[in-house]
Amino acid sequence: MSEIPPTLDRRRLLRLAAAGAAVAAGGTFAGPASVATAAPVPTPFPGIPRSLALSVPRGVDGSAPLPPLPDPISEGRIARPSRSIPYAPGAPDPRTVTDDVPTELPFAFNRTGYTIATDLPDYLRPWRDRPTTWANVTPNSEHVYLDSQGVVQYRPGWNEPGYDQPVTQIQFGLGCITSYRTEQDPARKALFLTRAKAQANRLIEKRVEKRGAWYFPYPFDFTHAAHSGVSYRAPWYSGMAQGEAISLFIQLSELDGLTAEERTLYRAAADGAFSSLLRADDAQPWVINKNDSGYLWIQEYPGAQPGTGDYTYNGMIFAMFGLWDYFVATGNQLAAQLYDGSATTMARYFPLLRNVRWHSYYCQTHRIPAPTYHQHHINLFRQLHWQTGSPDFAHHQDVLTDDFPSPYLRDGSTIAFAAGTHTLYRLDTAADGTWVAAKGDAQLETKKVTFARATQAPAAMRRRIEDRGIYYRIGAGAYADWWVGEVWPSSFLRGEYLTTVFRPQRTLTFPGGNQPVEVYRFTEDGTAASIKTVAFVNPSKAPFDRRAIVNGRPMCQITAGTLTGYWVAANQITTDGH
Repeated sequence: MSEIPPTLDRRRLLRLAAAGAAVAAGGTFAGPASVATAAPVPTPFPGIPRSLALSVPRGVDGSAPLPPLPDPISEGRIARPSRSIPYAPGAPDPRTVTDDVPTELPFAFNRTGYTIATDLPDYLRPWRDRPTTWANVTPNSEHVYLDSQGVVQYRPGWNEPGYDQPVTQIQFGLGCITSYRTEQDPARKALFLTRAKAQANRLIEKRVEKRGAWYFPYPFDFTHAAHSGVSYRAPWYSGMAQGEAISLFIQLSELDGLTAEERTLYRAAADGAFSSLLRADDAQPWVINKNDSGYLWIQEYPGAQPGTGDYTYNGMIFAMFGLWDYFVATGNQLAAQLYDGSATTMARYFPLLRNVRWHSYYCQTHRIPAPTYHQHHINLFRQLHWQTGSPDFAHHQDVLTDDFPSPYLRDGSTIAFAAGTHTLYRLDTAADGTWVAAKGDAQLETKKVTFARATQAPAAMRRRIEDRGIYYRIGAGAYADWWVGEVWPSSFLRGEYLTTVFRPQRTLTFPGGNQPVEVYRFTEDGTAASIKTVAFVNPSKAPFDRRAIVNGRPMCQITAGTLTGYWVAANQITTDGH
């Protein structure tokens, strides 16, 4: 650990007493605020120099890495199909498919009025965060490889037969489309397009036409290891695959480099897939139903009987992305209504998805905490906020992030320790510090350490410890692999981490009653940083465009009014009424 010499740390408090503070229509502070200058006071950071407490290093990337895309059959057992697949014969007639798209919803369902934001910049649209890397354009691993036509095949293990797996093929194709949009090298660009078309063409070739819709079958028997009821004989179908297929066909049809015939075919394929989301559970096959309370569900794992299923959260949201793509491309109002109903369902059942201060649940039926899916839930609710503009989903993302934040830190992350005594912990974890169910983060040992001056140590991990708060794992030095609790300003992670940028901006509210709240402006070295203490007679609002962990605290950055650029701790204010 490196010691930091003590520095003079005194400041003036600026109290903004908003006499009759009003709020402009845009959510910014309006009207004059009386400002009083207080006498110099001692530092508010005992044992920490101002230059450390108010500095945010700029050289560290604090963004959380996206987790690998979920594999919907990784926790199950697949076997050769026990019956034949009724694939549609021959090539489809695009005109017939388009003309046969249903013009009515499958049933009435609850809707709140969520709308689709059609003006999203490209980088915020579905699947743009999931490019297929050039290194993975020709995959060959234990479970995934390309056949002779360049189509992804899924195999249970080396030297076992491979199968078409719709979700794997679709997600690979969507990743290739994302890379095609940004690739500059002509040869690479061409291969990305070739790969994307190969996946789409295989889905079209292996489609099943039933009930006036296209379904993309799983051509193997499958039993989920942990989810009772998920036991299928081929062919079986998934609403996740149906919705994602819409995204693949729509996005592919919008690329340059296609012939007119290809563009027409892919748009017709999107129509055929969309039709499957307009067929209720009163006949087979089906992937969409409503529950007893009238809420719409797109079932990743439909049940054997009408109205039953796993009620899986992530699979439904991924399917919603297809509805978003379809509406933006076609303006189809049924797609908008299905999206509204799906968003209404996600908002209504978020309390059942959430597992307070721990990993969220995978599905309603089994309510099994899902460590590998929790970070997906955070990312998916972030995208629902972008796609709808509703603060509901931004708030859900905030809550999930605080419950169990992404634990991984980039190289260069640093813990600041105030002068004084700190308690360190040995915890029973995996070798790399991650949580293991059988170990449960059990406390193995504690020790007290005392620093005469403020000091720092490398940070290897920041995560929720089971049945505890947020802790840091020390990465090197005399206390390597020991953990210390996140206690600002006694011990905190320096810098800005887990930043989420909101579009549209959100609204925060300061409490009334002259309750004091401190706001902070951070700089790289802390020397030009500032603190203000603000208080308002009445609750007062301001817009903010991002939320992040800043020096160990969830904080929101204000974007307008006299406090533009200042951060405020999230536990000192309310956001969008929460």
